[in-house]
Amino acid sequence: MNRFPFRIDGRDGDARATTLDLPHGRIQTPVYMPVGTQAAVRSVHPRLLDDTGTQILLANTYHLSQRPGEKLVAKAGGLHRFMGVDLPILTDSGGFQVFSLEKEVDEQGVRFRYEVDGKPTVLTPERSMEIQQELGADVAMVFDECLAFGTDKGYAADSVERTTRWEERCRLAHTREDQALFGIVQGGFWPDLRKRSAEQIRELDFDGYAVGGLSVGEGHATMVEVLDWTTPHMPQDRPRYLMGVGRPVDLVEGVARGIDMFDCVIQTRHARSGVAWGWMGRVRLTDSRYRSDLYPIDTRCTCSTCKTFSRAYLHHLFRVGEVLAATLVSVHNIAWFHQYMAEMRTSILEGRFQSFREKAHETWPAERQEKPRKGKPRREDHED
Repeated sequence: MNRFPFRIDGRDGDARATTLDLPHGRIQTPVYMPVGTQAAVRSVHPRLLDDTGTQILLANTYHLSQRPGEKLVAKAGGLHRFMGVDLPILTDSGGFQVFSLEKEVDEQGVRFRYEVDGKPTVLTPERSMEIQQELGADVAMVFDECLAFGTDKGYAADSVERTTRWEERCRLAHTREDQALFGIVQGGFWPDLRKRSAEQIRELDFDGYAVGGLSVGEGHATMVEVLDWTTPHMPQDRPRYLMGVGRPVDLVEGVARGIDMFDCVIQTRHARSGVAWGWMGRVRLTDSRYRSDLYPIDTRCTCSTCKTFSRAYLHHLFRVGEVLAATLVSVHNIAWFHQYMAEMRTSILEGRFQSFREKAHETWPAERQEKPRKGKPRREDHED
């Protein structure tokens, strides 16, 4: 396949700096993608995304097919015009959202009820492709089965084979030439199943490849272990995407294993509760210590929020319940994560990625990550 220009600009170990050209723009990786679940990045005006340095963002197929419906989006001129965004957009397949619901899975697809109106629905690989082609994003994702942390190996083995068949059906149903199609590697938490899935999906020849089934409660240590089992079996000449991951130490460890693209909701979700990320760690702006602090969130950050506003002002906005607080801190968090990824890219190109990685672990230690939890994937971890 490989219909969209992709090149590797530099390496430092397995870490890569790459460039991907898509219909709505060029992406330089490693890259973090802000999440716009409902065709909007929560509390952030589209014009502000350019100021943050956003290169590409993500929207949610499952939700947009319910409201407002892909037909209306297509009638409006596609997702870019509908959102007022002239940046590349990636849409997920709906697979993660469906698998967090009560459902029945068979060879055809998944039967469930929409939570908005309770309507009985069947989502199949073909239907997911139909929706995403109507939405018209730059990148569409195949329909796969996302497994919960704690799923038994027998079911996971069957799921790998079913996911491969579903992805082959997606490949056949996807006909839009101006839209990239990425495959997804599954396999749960077993090295042999991850290897099997990666080899099978690789043979289907997609424009890019994603690692799915992580950030579902397994914790940081297990996540990197699964990546160690998976990425060696993924193509070198295509973009690689780790789905639903976005904490600084997770990002640097993903890049260390050859991942190029990431998405996560914490940047805007944390912002709405007053938590800002920066080079010195996290700042909880609602703490009383910031009531009269006239420094910016981060003195090294170049975002419009840090150039203009103090911690004291932001503390005041949260204290009085002003919605502007969420916007200003969201802009900072998004912009800072882009600066973090840009610094990571530079460290790769200059051959000092390992020292960057060590500093990341000192500033955002892995032990502060969430502890493993079993159960079905939580949709709120991936949606905003």
